[in-house]
Amino acid sequence: MNLPVSKTKDIITVMLIDDHPVVLDGYCRLLDKTPGIKVVAKASDGETACELYQKHLPDVAILDLNMPGIGGLETLRRIRAKNPEARILVFTMHDSATLILRLMEAGAMGYITKQSGVKQMVDAVREVAKGNLFVDPKYIPSLMRWRTNPPDDPIRSLSVREFQLFQLLAEGHSVIEIAEILSISPKTAGVHHTNIMKKLDVQNTVQLVRLAIQQGIIQP
Repeated sequence: MNLPVSKTKDIITVMLIDDHPVVLDGYCRLLDKTPGIKVVAKASDGETACELYQKHLPDVAILDLNMPGIGGLETLRRIRAKNPEARILVFTMHDSATLILRLMEAGAMGYITKQSGVKQMVDAVREVAKGNLFVDPKYIPSLMRWRTNPPDDPIRSLSVREFQLFQLLAEGHSVIEIAEILSISPKTAGVHHTNIMKKLDVQNTVQLVRLAIQQGIIQP
């Protein structure tokens, strides 16, 4: 589904998705004050975000990863499933080259952290709106190293769906809860869980969580 051209050619429409009211309201005000950018929708959870995205079809969606409900990664997957050309900028506290690569594989077009300044946020929005990839410059050297000389990282062996379950498991969700979040059967979630444990060569949840923390997938 192609995204419609903004009614006002020079205006970039933006949707903000974050469960922290201070962040949501603060960046809404800052972006609305920026010439050429207009916030058309806000959401504090993934389910609402998916509904509002279909209603407003913004040029750029700015997405936090840590949210209640289906979470950021599943929100990204659902929006992209209905709108393959959706332009999504991930805006998160996570500081992980591994996570950047997996998010790009899932369809994200930009990645900046919450330590970024307002100028970088604006630059990222403008680049993503053009259809360009944008990654916080501090990650470029490590991403280049990963591309030319991939490290021995077991997480890279996970499929996009398995990585999604890995993140949810590390955040403390049960297999039953994950099945509900991802709208899959408990049996399917259980099969994924077994495959993840084998691929990562971990014996229990404690080891899985430790690996997720080491890779910057979740915060300790």
